[in-house]
Amino acid sequence: MVHLVRNNIYKLYVIKTAKWFSLIMPIIVLFFQDNGLSMTQIFWLKSVYSMGMLTMEIPSGYFGDVLGRKKTLIVGTLLTTAGFSLYSFSYGFWQFLVAEFVLGIGQSFISGSDSAMLFDSLKSEKRDKDYIKFEGRVTSVGNFSEAIAGILGGLIATISLRIPFICQAVVSALAIPAAFTLVEPSYSLSKRAAGFNDILKVIKLSLHKHKKLRNFIFFSSLAGAATLTFAWFVQPFLIDVGIPVVLFGLIWTFLNLTVGTSSIFAYRIERNFTQKQTSGLITFSIGILFILTGLFISKWGLILLFVFYMVRGVATPVFKDYVHVMIESEYRATVLSLRNMIIRIIFAITGPILGWITDNYSLKSGYLSAGTFFLIAGFALYYLTFFIKTVPNRRMPVKHSLATKLKSPHKSPSDGLNE
Repeated sequence: MVHLVRNNIYKLYVIKTAKWFSLIMPIIVLFFQDNGLSMTQIFWLKSVYSMGMLTMEIPSGYFGDVLGRKKTLIVGTLLTTAGFSLYSFSYGFWQFLVAEFVLGIGQSFISGSDSAMLFDSLKSEKRDKDYIKFEGRVTSVGNFSEAIAGILGGLIATISLRIPFICQAVVSALAIPAAFTLVEPSYSLSKRAAGFNDILKVIKLSLHKHKKLRNFIFFSSLAGAATLTFAWFVQPFLIDVGIPVVLFGLIWTFLNLTVGTSSIFAYRIERNFTQKQTSGLITFSIGILFILTGLFISKWGLILLFVFYMVRGVATPVFKDYVHVMIESEYRATVLSLRNMIIRIIFAITGPILGWITDNYSLKSGYLSAGTFFLIAGFALYYLTFFIKTVPNRRMPVKHSLATKLKSPHKSPSDGLNE
């Protein structure tokens, strides 16, 4: 059984590779523009994608906790393949919208359950303290696969902008057999009674009763939304500074190699700083890099893109680990999906606004607006998370609180979260 569970890690590598082997990302903005879409419409599409994720984000995480991570990942891989298949034969905004919605639902079944499966697989071998290392590797595999796909996607796109979408559907299908052959860690399934009221209970306890967890969920979600937003500004940046289309895939490749490399070493970086210091540095870096990129929209500004992606590579596994250590297995996928949902809510609201600013003013204005927002909001939540002492709700008996089931962060000198 231990050997089978260990193999889960390799199968998760396959799922991550299929998910992030994105042949379409280097040219997707060009593809949309070729089909007559504006930047506002493009951000609306991604907003609808986020809404699709929001529709099933928490229920899918809950299904992962109650019914099993494996079953949830199977559904996610099937729907994702269906979404890209729809995209391959769609033309125009409304057809793309349907495809995005299906993709959003599919990705919601994968997000949360994949990280929960990884953590619990490691925990079954008493290696959960190595989570950041393995999450960094999984993230790295995803980014390395996206890097390779960037080159191929860019080359394929010189023939036709649509062919990468057809190939993407084929790649997505490769994750289906990997999901079917995963092994569920026996103790990872929740013994709670399934039901909608139980979902509401977990949400309420996570966002209201357990204030420490709530604060960090919102703080890390804002950082996740910021990195997602920056990714959608990369291609407009390349277009604005006159980078040839044939180089889009190559640049995208090196950006993802940057994320993959920094993800591998994220656990080493995190060990040298406290949670408070690491989180503060990431928050400052995200906001200031948005602003600097907006001020230096030129070929020299490409350097800033790579610096941002280095920060992104560190932030992803580190913030996920900080959430993991506060929750038990039976709540893990639900809480992670809750965090992903909040990321998508933030993006669904800010994305179209930033797209409108870019269309009606300039790309510079879009970057500066995003940087100002994420810097101010980021430090507001950072202050709330790390400097305001959380006080338990006195109206709630402790024995009924999820806080009694959720573990505290690592008790070490590096612990920066308040009790």
